[in-house]
Amino acid sequence: MVPHAANHDDFVAVPTRFAKFSHQLADEGDIPRAWLERLYDIQRWTPMPRGGHFPAAEAPELLAADIAGFFGAL
Repeated sequence: MVPHAANHDDFVAVPTRFAKFSHQLADEGDIPRAWLERLYDIQRWTPMPRGGHFPAAEAPELLAADIAGFFGAL
């Protein structure tokens, strides 16, 4: 199967969480939530107060709590 670029008809119906770790070495800007909601069934959106590119190493307690909260709510 050859991967293809997402188009306006593509949608991932699996419940999805998004944790925004903003403290990157090189700031790439914020992804608009509306863009992701067009492609994914966003059930949880969490802006994180700290952490960056390696959240499991930088803020493991925040990441673990968010994952547990997401699956606990399903």
